[in-house]
Amino acid sequence: MNKLQLHGFNNLTKSLSFNIYDICYAPAEQQQAYIEYIDEAYNADKLTQILKDVAEIIGAQVLNIARQDYEPQGASVTMLISEGEAPPPPSMNSQSPGPLPETVLAHLDKSHITVHTYPESHPDNGISTFRADIDVSTCGRISPLKALNYLIHSFESDVVTMDYKVRGFTRDISGKKHYIDHKITSIQNYIAIDTQESYQMIDVNVYQENIFHTKMMLKETELENYLFEKECNLSVDQKAKIESKLHKEVTEIFYGHNYRQRYEEIKP
Repeated sequence: MNKLQLHGFNNLTKSLSFNIYDICYAPAEQQQAYIEYIDEAYNADKLTQILKDVAEIIGAQVLNIARQDYEPQGASVTMLISEGEAPPPPSMNSQSPGPLPETVLAHLDKSHITVHTYPESHPDNGISTFRADIDVSTCGRISPLKALNYLIHSFESDVVTMDYKVRGFTRDISGKKHYIDHKITSIQNYIAIDTQESYQMIDVNVYQENIFHTKMMLKETELENYLFEKECNLSVDQKAKIESKLHKEVTEIFYGHNYRQRYEEIKP
């Protein structure tokens, strides 16, 4: 396969927005403890390490890190990165899941990675939702999609939304403009099969605009995995009510709509 010869630098901008939602049941007396737990589990230091691992996956050199833990909750990290020393392997732009950090060598040109967290809880019904937003923007020969495998496994995610867009254009030596430099039909092609089998997935793609969107919702859920305090003496009726609340929360986030009747709390 002949390598495309460009006139100057490849200045296509490839942006990945990766958002996760982790839902938990923590009644009023547990909510503050839940927020404190999330703030500790995903503080600025922890998030910085995740971003460093993402930079390693795409072969980037870290130039600068700015991080902040907020009061009363939440954290942000912004990382500026530059291209690595090694050229990208031939498979870098293939539609396949990326490996985990310890097995990856890639290439990145001028770029940035950011993460922000948003812990919050419902004031009345005991539902708490933790959201993390990660944005990876690259200029050059690779796509940040290779970081998806690692990111999905870095968080316990009930709902995941991913947006990928290629912007701008680059020219070859004949002067022809190229608005994308790699084939992509779906973000799903960059997600491991075992992960795909665990989630319900929806695509909304606008191919002529190089815009790709994928949403994921966990298929199988066990109440025990959603209780902040695992050892709870709950009656059958209480469990049913909590499961209804959790199902409503996850479904509303996944579809982006508020529901009243269908997922109404089960009455005694």
